[in-house]
Amino acid sequence: MAIAKKNELSGASAYQLILAQMESGMLRPGSRLREAELAAQLGLSRTPVREALKQLETEGLITHQAHLGAVVSQLDYTAVTELYFMRELLEGAAARLAAIHATPTEIEVLQEMVATDRTLYDQPQELVRRNKLFHQQIYNASRNRFLIRSLANMRTTLMLMAGTTLSVANRGSISIDEHEATLNAIAARDPDAAEAAARLHIRQAFKIRLGIQTSQSA
Repeated sequence: MAIAKKNELSGASAYQLILAQMESGMLRPGSRLREAELAAQLGLSRTPVREALKQLETEGLITHQAHLGAVVSQLDYTAVTELYFMRELLEGAAARLAAIHATPTEIEVLQEMVATDRTLYDQPQELVRRNKLFHQQIYNASRNRFLIRSLANMRTTLMLMAGTTLSVANRGSISIDEHEATLNAIAARDPDAAEAAARLHIRQAFKIRLGIQTSQSA
């Protein structure tokens, strides 16, 4: 039993470590995943790495290609469109519920986050990190565990898209303006306005994402 528990924890560690490499860009879409190499790199045995790869494949983050084996999945145009459609719905729902359930303290935290982010326009990677924190704070304020779980799964899939929309000129400042619009609606306890602002934010990000994909395929 003790050995089984140790393997379970190691498998979870391998999964999280591989995810972290995907999120950081070390493992980009299309990258080949060799079990033995990953095990050596992560300092784990091949068994937990194998378990992690199986889990990632189940979640659609890894696919198998002829003559290559396991590779990090790549999202085509249709998949990106479908993903952003769902993201708009889910983010809108989270903002709507946050306008109903967020406490005054949670609203203050969001306000402080926006104020800090306005000092980071020239640091896109830091904005990427803080952008996730801002959205997660809204998810938490929605008070809906099933919605939060769905958003977590969706954000994992978002890691398959290369680059960040926040690296595009002026997108950082515009994105923060959109965050503030969503926050103001939440603070005003206006669910309709909060949902509309959140959905507009995702639609604008989708437009930028399509531009990035077009330039990469040109």
